[in-house]
Amino acid sequence: MLFTAPRLSRTLALAVAIVTAPAVFAHAHLKNQYPAANAEVTASPQALTLNFSEGIEPKFSGVTLTGAQQQNIKTGAVKRNEQDKAQMIVPLEQTLQPGNYTVDWHVVSVDGHKTRGTYTFSVK
Repeated sequence: MLFTAPRLSRTLALAVAIVTAPAVFAHAHLKNQYPAANAEVTASPQALTLNFSEGIEPKFSGVTLTGAQQQNIKTGAVKRNEQDKAQMIVPLEQTLQPGNYTVDWHVVSVDGHKTRGTYTFSVK
């Protein structure tokens, strides 16, 4: 079998793709949340619910919720839904007043990879 430059280049590209592809998919990505990103809810939620693409470690995961004036909103301890290890539940310790809120989240997936993100919602 003769290795020409184009064939060697394609083989090398395929090998790199095979080796690096699992690392790309090994992170817990936010799939959906309640309240939803950019949503306007009519009543204060009792908890934030974030659903990820894979299981998370609640001891190493968390959320910071801030209001429009950058004030921190008290939240309870992060919990993981025991029937769905990819769902994080964050109880709210106070009623949210009408206004805009920012959720800054970070999680560690069960395989140890860290991800983080931000989204906003508002209470009418």
